[in-house]
Amino acid sequence: QVQLVESGGGSVQAGGSLRLSCTASGSTYSKYCMGWFRQAPGKEREGVAVIDSDGSTWYADSVKGRFTIFKDNAKNTLYLQMNSLKPEDTGMYYCAAEPFGGSCPIMAGFFGYWGQGTQVTVSS
Repeated sequence: QVQLVESGGGSVQAGGSLRLSCTASGSTYSKYCMGWFRQAPGKEREGVAVIDSDGSTWYADSVKGRFTIFKDNAKNTLYLQMNSLKPEDTGMYYCAAEPFGGSCPIMAGFFGYWGQGTQVTVSS
């Protein structure tokens, strides 16, 4: 079992920045896909960014150039640096993980482990 705990959400004005963190514990595998997903009220969960065990990253078109996903393996922590935030970035942000050694798809159904979520609200 893998436990994921997110933190760092909050309220910010458009153009501002936030950094989300996701700390993992209970891991027994050496290679993981990890990612960030978000869900706005009344909408489906969508992929934001993923990173594979080698550090390769993929981003949703809507966040390219504004968000950066990275990880600190020594701290078992995944991050999402969000800059130039827009009101449409508002939603609950979830950290996800799946044991896998290949390229990671930005697909919620691929991931088996999820955190409880952290709320991000961007006001105009």
